[in-house]
Amino acid sequence: MSHAAIAIPGLDRIGGTERQAMLLAKGLRRRGWHVSVVALSGSGGAAAAELRDCGVAYTSLEMRKGLADPRGWIRFHRWLWREEPDVLHAHLPHAAWLCRWSRLAAPVPVVIDTLHSSCTGKSGRHIGYACSRWLPNHVTAVSRATAVSHLAAGMVRAEQLSILANGIEVEAWEPNVNARREARRLLGLTDEFLWLAVGRLETVKDYPTLLRALAYAPEKARLLILGTGPLEAELVGLAKKLGLERRVCLLGFEPNVMRWMQAADGFVLSSRYEGLPMVLLEAGACGVPAVATDVPGTREVVVDGVNGWLARAGDSQSLCQAMAGLMRMPLEERYAMGECARRRVIEDFGMETVLNRWERLYEALLDRKSVKWRMRLVAREILSRHSAASA
Repeated sequence: MSHAAIAIPGLDRIGGTERQAMLLAKGLRRRGWHVSVVALSGSGGAAAAELRDCGVAYTSLEMRKGLADPRGWIRFHRWLWREEPDVLHAHLPHAAWLCRWSRLAAPVPVVIDTLHSSCTGKSGRHIGYACSRWLPNHVTAVSRATAVSHLAAGMVRAEQLSILANGIEVEAWEPNVNARREARRLLGLTDEFLWLAVGRLETVKDYPTLLRALAYAPEKARLLILGTGPLEAELVGLAKKLGLERRVCLLGFEPNVMRWMQAADGFVLSSRYEGLPMVLLEAGACGVPAVATDVPGTREVVVDGVNGWLARAGDSQSLCQAMAGLMRMPLEERYAMGECARRRVIEDFGMETVLNRWERLYEALLDRKSVKWRMRLVAREILSRHSAASA
């Protein structure tokens, strides 16, 4: 049984990247892999418990000062020597750098890291990736836009890069009339048009543009925002200034996004940039048509006029027009657009399809390793069988 270790900064706050890492871990475990998740910091909370319930080992390095904490490096090196993972797969920059440089002291057959955003960050991140780009065996990007931006910045070599999109368990996300009715009852809604937005309250999501767009949208439009972040007070103040107190609800962090997705009439994403937004895949799986800003990453999910509508980034009038256009669509046409969104997610982003791609990549990279590493796998399998027979 091969061992895949997934490294991530933490699981205490769950966003798109964290959900994707968990789906990958649980999916590989179902397929017979020995899977571990290693977090740089935090306890992992409910997410760690969920992983353990699925047979995935969870470990926190308890790093308190980011990568500057030497104790975390020591713990990680000891863990690598003890557990001997065959594949070490990192998500997000800090985990990527930890895994890349650690293999010099604690050899691992295959090291992969995944790029999740088309934003390449500041010069420090550029330098960090460029200086260590010779260390991983392979780098993947969740979208074409993410790959292009990192190639242009010199942060990755073309020959070691491939695009492998995020996936979603489509069967777990689906339209549900009863759930829709109950969630709307809790919100006190009858025939209002409910827009849903999900994501951290940070600059990149550009919620101020969304609120300004809502101010000009038809009166029956309501907006539910799920997420927390540093801009919460500012957004509450802007909503009050625009006279939207009755039409906007900031619900905060919500672990059960699906029930609110099932209650929505439309999903809206006002981001300035994206990698491959998980929330758009989740909306599509629930049959909810989306309005999103026309930025790299997003346009790889939303086909304008087919399974949603695109608007210019940072332009409240353009966003408002797209939202009003979806609201004016006859009900049967809007449902048809939602069904088209669901079919696209099933065909291109279904988790089983994505898991097939990951397994092929892992196995291909392991096959390229030296005879030494292949002999190690054989020896481990023999020892495993001997131990089982002895027991």
